[in-house]
Amino acid sequence: MIWNAILLALSAIRRNVMRSVLTVLGVIIGVAAVIAMVTIGNGATASVAAQINTLGENVLTLMPGQLSGPTSGLREQAKLFEESDVEALSTEATGVRSVAPTASKSMQAIYGNANWSTTVYGVNNAYFDVRNWAVQSGREFTDAEIRTGGAVCIIGVKVRKQLFADQDPVGANIRLQAISCQVIGLLASKGQGGMGMDQDDLVLVPLHTYQRRISGDHKVSTIQIGVRDGSDTRLVQNEVVTLMHQRRGIQTGQEDDFTVMNSQEFLTTLTSTMQILTALLGAIAAISLLVGGIGIMNIMLVSVTERTREIGIRLAIGAFDDDVMIQFLVEAIVLASLGGIIGITLGFAASYLGCALMNFSFAPSPMIAFIAFVFSGMVGVVFGFFPAHKAARLDPIEALRHE
Repeated sequence: MIWNAILLALSAIRRNVMRSVLTVLGVIIGVAAVIAMVTIGNGATASVAAQINTLGENVLTLMPGQLSGPTSGLREQAKLFEESDVEALSTEATGVRSVAPTASKSMQAIYGNANWSTTVYGVNNAYFDVRNWAVQSGREFTDAEIRTGGAVCIIGVKVRKQLFADQDPVGANIRLQAISCQVIGLLASKGQGGMGMDQDDLVLVPLHTYQRRISGDHKVSTIQIGVRDGSDTRLVQNEVVTLMHQRRGIQTGQEDDFTVMNSQEFLTTLTSTMQILTALLGAIAAISLLVGGIGIMNIMLVSVTERTREIGIRLAIGAFDDDVMIQFLVEAIVLASLGGIIGITLGFAASYLGCALMNFSFAPSPMIAFIAFVFSGMVGVVFGFFPAHKAARLDPIEALRHE
């Protein structure tokens, strides 16, 4: 019986192809919008997570000043860190794998007739471990270069492209404004990081080189702490806060003059926020499914009126009320399901194009496609029930008299 009802539904749809297409257009748009919004949202979440992970996994970042609150505007005047703070963190905080102090300044890098404005960082070799960053060619700094402040540097891919084009930069000498240094290594590419920052646009020099020849002091602006695998980053973070309270003389009740950022907490919070926004956009897009369902109900009511005589003949020759009801209900479900299938196809095509244009990873979800298809079928059931019920309740004699 169901199969016959499906055949009758398909026959009715073929008789009015244009009207059928316009009827399910709302369902098509609704399903396509939900699929596209959720898929692009998931791709954006995955891309943001990947960018944050390029900054290093299980990393605590210690910075002077507060990023928010009444004193956030005074961050530039906040007390910087000392090298003794780095030593204390390395020896007194448990669960710490490595500690990477950094100081930075925007400078002009020059090689021959080429020059490029970039950021110069003073670091030690722990920086490569904390950031999980490999040297693509050449080598890292030697202990002697770090200890004495050797005139050497390691450059990023963007700086190599701007100064050397496709040439091998290792062994060449570049100038950082008035300071000359030899390129001993080229960093592997990391691409875009958080906030759209190009992570490959940098020059690394030994920290003592930076302090002696660039900044002229022994201050450290940022300390990155790599947490040992298996250690709880929150416990290590609490230890770091307690230790810095002691070293900076901050009493109970006083506001901290430093900030500790936990990469995992930041990633979790950001991912959760992105997922909520994705769900919200999907819910907004799903409203058009309701509009599509109302369109199906309207057309099915018109169809019942147009086919009143046909219904009367079926009832007169022995068809049951349930047979007529199932016929029209199946017709509504078939219309909605066809709209769902077309909408899923268009939704994935649109999300693929959108992810490609916005440079997001394309991560289609079979589950969301299944949910969208089931939901479109439910739209057919809900909005097709009233027209089907109306058709089944027609009086055969009155229906046969209908012109």
